[in-house]
Amino acid sequence: MATTYAVTRATVTEPALRAPADVVSRRAREADAAAAECWTALLAGCDAPGCRALPVRLRALSDATSDYTGMRWWLGRGSQHRHRVGAALERIEEALAERDGADFAEAFVGYDQAVAAALVNAHSRLETHAQ
Repeated sequence: MATTYAVTRATVTEPALRAPADVVSRRAREADAAAAECWTALLAGCDAPGCRALPVRLRALSDATSDYTGMRWWLGRGSQHRHRVGAALERIEEALAERDGADFAEAFVGYDQAVAAALVNAHSRLETHAQ
């Protein structure tokens, strides 16, 4: 996931971000595992517990992202990122409901990119203020 890379990069340059970054990283791994199970189930044409768990895992990742970025940034200057993350999550849920593997894959990539962009842009903001 691009999310994991963005968090790792940020913690190297800003040690104070380590604790919230660890939560984001853990949530990203959990979401990735549930997504892999969903993808397998969609390809096989069956249902799997991961498909029901994935939206919950993604919401947990979104919450961890908002904690990492800071609620003030997430609701203010980062609102376009928050909207992208929310829209991508809705698209994933629709793809799961329709059992559309192609749309699911595309939506999941969009979600991952939206979260990673939020993490990188919030971190860039933090670096700017620190200098």
